[in-house]
Amino acid sequence: MADQQSEPRLTVDLPIRLWGMSADGRPFSQHARAQNISSEGALISGVESELKVGDVIGVQCDEKKTRCTVIWVMSTGPVKKNQVGVKLLAEQECPWKNYLPLDGATVTISPSTRRRFHRHKINLPLELRDERSKAPTRINATDVSGNGCYVESMLPLPLGTVLRVDFWLDAEHINITAVVRTCDPGVGNGIEFTGMPVDGKARMQAYLDAIDPQMGISHPKPK
Repeated sequence: MADQQSEPRLTVDLPIRLWGMSADGRPFSQHARAQNISSEGALISGVESELKVGDVIGVQCDEKKTRCTVIWVMSTGPVKKNQVGVKLLAEQECPWKNYLPLDGATVTISPSTRRRFHRHKINLPLELRDERSKAPTRINATDVSGNGCYVESMLPLPLGTVLRVDFWLDAEHINITAVVRTCDPGVGNGIEFTGMPVDGKARMQAYLDAIDPQMGISHPKPK
């Protein structure tokens, strides 16, 4: 409740990542927005999974991760997404403390602090091959940008695993090296396309921007 809030919250619009188990027991990982923040918690919007009060979820802001408890949930209606209030668990480091003012001054979030490559909720069929193993894994990435992707897996790969990644961008075959940058047990991996040159990343990002279904443009059929 408002009278229990120990400090004022700062209004922002920060890109964050959430993961955990939904109310129906399914693992989830998604990007959302922190709409206001304090050193103790945040209001998060755009939450696609159904959560319940008391759930513990993971939250990442920039490169910092923490664990939070859900303290309230509110449906935002026809958009089919939720707002949730979260509170940091005891002894957890605040992941957005760099955005909090030291003296109560207003903080403006520069566009340069946001993700360089916007991620799209597009199913991209790809093939992953752990360079220590000959057997490839065929999977759909669920969250893709020119810089990398997120793949869901109940048995994610360890951090630092080097991969070969194969996929198609329209008629262009992409075969590159990649590295596992995040590992969420029971949920999946964040993968960075380390072997793709800068111009290739920009070209891929332009392609994804053009086919994003949320922009009203149909997605080409997978090859």
